[in-house]
Amino acid sequence: MENSNALNNPAILIEIKQVIEQARKQVKQTVNHAIVNAYWQIGRLIIEQEQQGATRAEYGKTQLALLSTQLTAQFGKGYSTRNLRNMRSFYLAFSKWQTVSAKLSWSHYSTLIRIENENARLWYMHEASQQNWSVRALDRQIGTLYYERLLSSKNKQPVEQGIINNLQQFLLGLGKATLRIVETHNYRERCNGK
Repeated sequence: MENSNALNNPAILIEIKQVIEQARKQVKQTVNHAIVNAYWQIGRLIIEQEQQGATRAEYGKTQLALLSTQLTAQFGKGYSTRNLRNMRSFYLAFSKWQTVSAKLSWSHYSTLIRIENENARLWYMHEASQQNWSVRALDRQIGTLYYERLLSSKNKQPVEQGIINNLQQFLLGLGKATLRIVETHNYRERCNGK
Protein backbone atom coordinates (compact mmCIF):
# COMPACT_ATOMS: atom_id res chain seq x y z
CA MET A 1 0.00 0.00 0.00
CA GLU A 2 2.86 2.42 0.81
CA ASN A 3 4.46 1.70 -2.57
CA SER A 4 1.33 2.60 -4.48
CA ASN A 5 0.97 5.84 -2.44
CA ALA A 6 4.55 6.83 -3.19
CA LEU A 7 4.04 6.25 -6.90
CA ASN A 8 0.87 8.31 -6.88
CA ASN A 9 2.61 11.21 -5.13
CA PRO A 10 3.92 13.51 -7.88
CA ALA A 11 5.77 15.76 -5.40
CA ILE A 12 8.17 13.01 -4.34
CA LEU A 13 8.86 12.13 -7.97
CA ILE A 14 9.71 15.77 -8.73
CA GLU A 15 12.03 15.99 -5.71
CA ILE A 16 13.79 12.73 -6.59
CA LYS A 17 14.31 13.90 -10.18
CA GLN A 18 15.86 17.13 -8.86
CA VAL A 19 18.23 15.16 -6.60
CA ILE A 20 19.30 12.94 -9.50
CA GLU A 21 19.77 15.89 -11.87
CA GLN A 22 21.82 17.79 -9.27
CA ALA A 23 24.00 14.72 -8.62
CA ARG A 24 24.59 14.25 -12.36
CA LYS A 25 25.48 17.92 -12.74
CA GLN A 26 28.00 17.67 -9.88
CA VAL A 27 29.55 14.51 -11.32
CA LYS A 28 29.84 16.12 -14.75
CA GLN A 29 31.43 19.24 -13.26
CA THR A 30 33.86 17.16 -11.19
CA VAL A 31 34.87 15.08 -14.22
CA ASN A 32 35.29 18.19 -16.39
CA HIS A 33 37.45 19.86 -13.76
CA ALA A 34 39.59 16.72 -13.39
CA ILE A 35 40.10 16.54 -17.17
CA VAL A 36 40.99 20.24 -17.38
CA ASN A 37 43.42 19.83 -14.49
CA ALA A 38 45.02 16.75 -16.08
CA TYR A 39 45.41 18.47 -19.45
CA TRP A 40 46.89 21.57 -17.79
CA GLN A 41 49.39 19.35 -15.95
CA ILE A 42 50.27 17.52 -19.18
CA GLY A 43 50.82 20.87 -20.92
CA ARG A 44 53.02 22.00 -18.02
CA LEU A 45 55.08 18.80 -18.15
CA ILE A 46 55.57 19.09 -21.91
CA ILE A 47 56.78 22.68 -21.56
CA GLU A 48 58.84 22.30 -18.40
CA GLN A 49 60.27 18.79 -18.77
CA GLU A 50 60.48 18.05 -22.48
CA GLN A 51 61.19 21.58 -23.67
CA GLN A 52 62.99 23.02 -20.64
CA GLY A 53 60.54 25.94 -20.57
CA ALA A 54 60.80 26.91 -24.24
CA THR A 55 57.56 27.38 -26.12
CA ARG A 56 58.74 25.05 -28.87
CA ALA A 57 61.25 22.29 -28.65
CA GLU A 58 63.60 21.77 -31.57
CA TYR A 59 62.44 18.19 -31.71
CA GLY A 60 58.83 19.09 -30.82
CA LYS A 61 56.96 17.45 -33.70
CA THR A 62 58.80 14.15 -33.43
CA GLN A 63 58.68 14.13 -29.64
CA LEU A 64 54.95 14.94 -29.50
CA ALA A 65 54.18 12.29 -32.13
CA LEU A 66 56.09 9.66 -30.12
CA LEU A 67 54.44 10.77 -26.88
CA SER A 68 51.03 10.64 -28.59
CA THR A 69 51.60 7.11 -29.84
CA GLN A 70 52.64 5.86 -26.42
CA LEU A 71 49.82 7.57 -24.52
CA THR A 72 47.18 6.48 -27.04
CA ALA A 73 48.40 2.87 -26.81
CA GLN A 74 48.05 2.90 -23.05
CA PHE A 75 45.08 5.24 -22.44
CA GLY A 76 43.13 5.30 -25.70
CA LYS A 77 41.75 8.31 -27.57
CA GLY A 78 42.32 11.88 -26.49
CA TYR A 79 46.10 12.02 -26.79
CA SER A 80 46.61 12.83 -30.46
CA THR A 81 49.53 15.04 -31.41
CA ARG A 82 47.06 17.85 -32.05
CA ASN A 83 45.48 17.45 -28.62
CA LEU A 84 48.92 17.41 -26.97
CA ARG A 85 49.72 20.66 -28.78
CA ASN A 86 46.44 22.05 -27.44
CA MET A 87 47.41 20.99 -23.92
CA ARG A 88 50.74 22.74 -24.36
CA SER A 89 48.96 25.85 -25.66
CA PHE A 90 46.52 25.64 -22.74
CA TYR A 91 49.36 25.74 -20.25
CA LEU A 92 51.04 28.62 -22.09
CA ALA A 93 47.78 30.60 -22.19
CA PHE A 94 46.91 29.89 -18.53
CA SER A 95 50.26 29.31 -16.85
CA LYS A 96 48.80 30.01 -13.40
CA TRP A 97 46.39 27.26 -12.37
CA GLN A 98 44.56 29.71 -10.08
CA THR A 99 43.30 31.62 -13.13
CA VAL A 100 41.55 28.54 -14.54
CA SER A 101 37.81 28.35 -13.84
CA ALA A 102 36.43 25.06 -12.54
CA LYS A 103 33.12 25.80 -14.24
CA LEU A 104 34.46 25.46 -17.78
CA SER A 105 35.13 22.29 -19.73
CA TRP A 106 38.11 21.30 -21.84
CA SER A 107 36.06 22.23 -24.91
CA HIS A 108 35.72 25.77 -23.54
CA TYR A 109 39.47 26.00 -23.03
CA SER A 110 40.18 24.55 -26.48
CA THR A 111 38.17 27.48 -27.83
CA LEU A 112 39.75 30.06 -25.51
CA ILE A 113 43.36 29.17 -26.35
CA ARG A 114 42.79 30.35 -29.92
CA ILE A 115 42.45 33.94 -28.66
CA GLU A 116 45.82 35.68 -28.89
CA ASN A 117 44.92 38.78 -26.85
CA GLU A 118 45.40 37.78 -23.20
CA ASN A 119 42.97 40.38 -21.85
CA ALA A 120 40.28 39.24 -24.29
CA ARG A 121 40.97 35.57 -23.48
CA LEU A 122 40.64 36.17 -19.73
CA TRP A 123 37.52 38.29 -20.23
CA TYR A 124 35.83 35.59 -22.36
CA MET A 125 36.80 32.95 -19.79
CA HIS A 126 35.33 35.00 -16.96
CA GLU A 127 32.11 35.77 -18.87
CA ALA A 128 31.68 32.16 -20.00
CA SER A 129 32.08 31.05 -16.41
CA GLN A 130 29.79 33.68 -14.89
CA GLN A 131 27.11 33.52 -17.59
CA ASN A 132 27.23 29.71 -17.96
CA TRP A 133 27.89 29.97 -21.69
CA SER A 134 27.90 26.75 -23.62
CA VAL A 135 30.89 26.13 -25.91
CA ARG A 136 28.68 27.12 -28.85
CA ALA A 137 27.68 30.39 -27.13
CA LEU A 138 31.32 31.13 -26.29
CA ASP A 139 32.37 30.47 -29.88
CA ARG A 140 29.56 32.71 -31.15
CA GLN A 141 30.57 35.56 -28.80
CA ILE A 142 34.19 35.27 -29.92
CA GLY A 143 33.13 35.11 -33.57
CA THR A 144 31.08 38.29 -33.25
CA LEU A 145 33.99 40.02 -31.46
CA TYR A 146 31.82 40.71 -28.41
CA TYR A 147 34.76 41.75 -26.22
CA GLU A 148 36.17 44.06 -28.88
CA ARG A 149 32.76 45.66 -29.52
CA LEU A 150 32.22 46.14 -25.79
CA LEU A 151 35.68 47.67 -25.41
CA SER A 152 35.04 49.90 -28.40
CA SER A 153 31.74 51.15 -26.97
CA LYS A 154 33.43 51.90 -23.64
CA ASN A 155 36.17 53.85 -25.43
CA LYS A 156 33.53 55.91 -27.24
CA GLN A 157 31.98 57.00 -23.96
CA PRO A 158 34.65 59.63 -23.16
CA VAL A 159 34.51 60.89 -26.76
CA GLU A 160 30.68 61.12 -26.67
CA GLN A 161 30.88 62.79 -23.25
CA GLY A 162 33.41 65.27 -24.66
CA ILE A 163 31.07 66.13 -27.52
CA ILE A 164 28.21 66.62 -25.07
CA ASN A 165 30.37 68.85 -22.85
CA ASN A 166 31.48 70.95 -25.83
CA LEU A 167 27.91 71.22 -27.08
CA GLN A 168 26.76 72.26 -23.61
CA GLN A 169 29.48 74.95 -23.44
CA PHE A 170 28.50 76.14 -26.92
CA LEU A 171 24.83 76.38 -25.97
CA LEU A 172 25.67 78.19 -22.74
CA GLY A 173 27.89 80.56 -24.70
CA LEU A 174 25.14 81.00 -27.27
CA GLY A 175 22.70 81.69 -24.48
CA LYS A 176 24.98 84.35 -23.02
CA ALA A 177 25.45 85.93 -26.44
CA THR A 178 21.70 85.87 -27.01
CA LEU A 179 21.16 87.44 -23.59
CA ARG A 180 23.66 90.19 -24.45
CA ILE A 181 21.88 90.85 -27.75
CA VAL A 182 18.53 91.08 -25.97
CA GLU A 183 19.96 93.35 -23.29
CA THR A 184 21.56 95.59 -25.94
CA HIS A 185 18.31 95.70 -27.88
CA ASN A 186 16.34 96.58 -24.75
CA TYR A 187 18.90 99.24 -23.82
CA ARG A 188 18.64 100.79 -27.31
CA GLU A 189 14.87 100.80 -27.13
CA ARG A 190 14.96 102.49 -23.75
CA CYS A 191 17.43 105.03 -25.05
CA ASN A 192 15.34 105.69 -28.19
CA GLY A 193 12.15 105.83 -26.16
CA LYS A 194 13.45 108.60 -23.89
